[in-house]
Amino acid sequence: MSAENYGKDCIIYEKTIPERKAQYTEYPLQLHEELKKYLQEQRIEKLYTHQAEMFELAREEKNVVITTSTASGKTLSFFLPVVQSILENPMTRAIFVYPTKALAADQYRALQPILEYFGKSRISAGVYDGDTPVTERSRIRKSANIILTNPEMLNGSMLPNHSKYGFDFIFGNLRFVVLDELHTYRGAFGSHMANVCRRLDRICRYYHGQPQFLCSSATIANPLELAEKICGQKFVCVSHDGSGTAERRYCLIQPPKIQGKDGKYYGQESAVAVAAQLLPQLMEEQRSFIAFTRSRRNVEIILKETRDRLDQAGFLGRSRSDQISGYRGGYTPAERKEIEQKMIAGVLLGLVSTNALELGIDIGQISTTVLVGYPGTRASFWQQTGRAGRSGSSCTNYLILEQLPMDQYIALEPDWLFENSSEHAIIDPDNLLIELAHIRAAAAELPLSLDDIALFPDLGETIPVLMNMEELRSQNGRFAWSGGEYPAGEFSMRNIDENQYQLMERETGKVITRMDESQAFREIHPGAVYLHDGDAYQVTELNLESKTGYAIPFQGNYYTVSGGETNIEIIHEQKSQTWERTALSFGELKVEDYVHMYKKLQFHNHQNLGYEQLRRPLVKKYETEGTWLRIPDNIVRAYRGLLQPDQEGRYTRNNHFEGLNFALKNAAQMVTMTEQEDIGVITSLDAMELMGPQEQETDLYFYDRYVGGLGFSEKIYDLIPQVVQQAIHMVSGCRCADGCVACVGDYRLDKKMVLWGLKNLIAEEPLPEGSKVVTWAPTVWRQKAFTLENLTEKWKEFVQAAKQNGESFAAFFASVQKVETEKNRICLTVESAFYADWAQSFENLTVIRNVLRYYVEMPENTRIAVISGQNSRDSDIQQERKAKQEKVARRYERTETSSDGGRKQ
Repeated sequence: MSAENYGKDCIIYEKTIPERKAQYTEYPLQLHEELKKYLQEQRIEKLYTHQAEMFELAREEKNVVITTSTASGKTLSFFLPVVQSILENPMTRAIFVYPTKALAADQYRALQPILEYFGKSRISAGVYDGDTPVTERSRIRKSANIILTNPEMLNGSMLPNHSKYGFDFIFGNLRFVVLDELHTYRGAFGSHMANVCRRLDRICRYYHGQPQFLCSSATIANPLELAEKICGQKFVCVSHDGSGTAERRYCLIQPPKIQGKDGKYYGQESAVAVAAQLLPQLMEEQRSFIAFTRSRRNVEIILKETRDRLDQAGFLGRSRSDQISGYRGGYTPAERKEIEQKMIAGVLLGLVSTNALELGIDIGQISTTVLVGYPGTRASFWQQTGRAGRSGSSCTNYLILEQLPMDQYIALEPDWLFENSSEHAIIDPDNLLIELAHIRAAAAELPLSLDDIALFPDLGETIPVLMNMEELRSQNGRFAWSGGEYPAGEFSMRNIDENQYQLMERETGKVITRMDESQAFREIHPGAVYLHDGDAYQVTELNLESKTGYAIPFQGNYYTVSGGETNIEIIHEQKSQTWERTALSFGELKVEDYVHMYKKLQFHNHQNLGYEQLRRPLVKKYETEGTWLRIPDNIVRAYRGLLQPDQEGRYTRNNHFEGLNFALKNAAQMVTMTEQEDIGVITSLDAMELMGPQEQETDLYFYDRYVGGLGFSEKIYDLIPQVVQQAIHMVSGCRCADGCVACVGDYRLDKKMVLWGLKNLIAEEPLPEGSKVVTWAPTVWRQKAFTLENLTEKWKEFVQAAKQNGESFAAFFASVQKVETEKNRICLTVESAFYADWAQSFENLTVIRNVLRYYVEMPENTRIAVISGQNSRDSDIQQERKAKQEKVARRYERTETSSDGGRKQ
């Protein structure tokens, strides 16, 4: 059976985008004569209109971002103005920054025709990264006009050594900075990159230079905003695409439902299973392809199951299992480079990849893409499908839909995918922990001055903390670095998490992979099965001290998926508003992620083989930003009434709060440019307190799953009307009868009730007809004796009550000299600064908060401060600055000082 005929009944939508004719224009008048001759030799008689437009804007010394489609000649668009500048002034230097080493190497190959045409005496270039030999590095620093590198090299090598090895000459003559694939700089990565550009700006100003930025990006909703946030400069945008494209065919595949002979429904095939059946068919037809998946685990599952099918006796004979390979993060650079070369040479017919191949790395001509699940954003969808048909030939692109809300929404309304604009890319350059890392790096490069306030908004709050840690010293009105030798090397640009783990093969000591702590707790916990290039390993130990996991080869027929829960605590509310029927807030949160179990899923049929509990739960604690909304009381009462006890007597079944969370999370991902791992959504624990008071403040939290936050939840705060409306649209538009894993997350939940809950966030509506709501027997309630309003005058009574109940810190409360309260704040004044500092430690403040909450009626987000009577009460601005200093200081609570004076994580 051919791939074209595969699952005809499962192709629910087809769309063909016809060929588009290119729009050309004559060479710009300012184009150098030698460049015209070069283009003619390359048989480029005219330029695409967008290439000419970018050249002219660049010649006007404007910062430009270009956002045309894949394979539209964006590379030539920024090559031309840079090369012309070099021809006019041989001292010109340009730094081309690519998000990966592989892409930098690939683009260096694309630059070869220009270099060969003009010769090394006219234009010189080189790739400057961690793999570059010492002698080649020296040559590049001395004579290369164009330096191709990556963000890590710019951050960790070039900027820290700006006064050495010839970098001073490079920065003094730096005319252009090119950022390719700008859309990849979002989240933590983009926030780090913005701060690297801040440091680059101050280094260039030190050498009396100001480089011009040229950027290219996939189509996103806010290219100008993103470019300006990252580069710190004003930009113009080139968006009209003059390139031509061949005919492109798109097929949406809905995995088949499974039905028994008795007519009963037995579930639905997974997208992974469908992909493992489709790929051997493509290989039999000798069709080159890339299959994109959303996770490393799925890369390995599809690769193994495809190879298993190809190895079966009597299966299709024209293709072999060694003609398909995986490609993802976690493979070594040497492994990835070998895979790329095999694909270019035609040794491989196809690759199964994460979004690592979404970028424009040359891996030969591809005729087909297979997307195993919607990649999360339209920008990624067009980037991934754009990898096929780059040679001008027609191509086919399959999207296999998963049983997830966004996938099933596309199944319902495919025009949303093809006709709507792309999403916003979000970064937060002012994330305090990211900014702190780069302020430390900047101080080590050049002493900090008043001019740097314009670059780093929180400089005034961080300098006192760094001085207290003896990492800065005052020096003639500036602040010079006095800490460890290499602060720029103490953090990862791809993640805020400083805790990095590795997995080693126990017998050989070979490092299998590396990952951050959150991923390690989910994927390499004891008992986990970790898949790497088709090989399976079972983790036998995870050492939290050395941050190392140990594994042995595994021959079993299953893989594992971890499970756990999350607890949330409000640290500080920054802003709030009333929206429709709910109160909405944004601020800082403390998150505790627990991994306490895992389930075993069998290969091929993906059936659950059972659950295992970890002997000791793994807990990841971090502070981040979040948006929380108050769930109206009628929703809380109705959902509590639907809860049912499980086998252990806990009220966890039929939990419609989870359905509400599920719908809102997936709507938030659609409204913002976020993926599954970027944000979390959870309801406060009191939602499940069946015996709690009827009128109770129950919150739903959206939070950034990154230390310090990255601006995702703040965007949700601004766009909450769109988020709720999108959730209503997704649930109401789902074709299921009573609820399914796509719209409400669990087919056992009542779809009508989840939809009713979403609508009741906006306007109160009666319960749907036929909904069963359990009423509870009358209960006697205990009224709290104290409120924020009367706590000051009744403080002695409170202290007496705490003493009588034997509460922790009752003696401390008795020593408080003064109590002040307001809307959501309690300020306790004690005698000495020592007591104030002691009480403000996280552990002690948690106990104080818990005791107060038990006796005092106060909002969930009430902030508690303990100050010394030696100081007057801080103003709001002083309090905000103090909060930031505390947040910076908390970073050092997790850091030890090494014997040589450096920082050791």
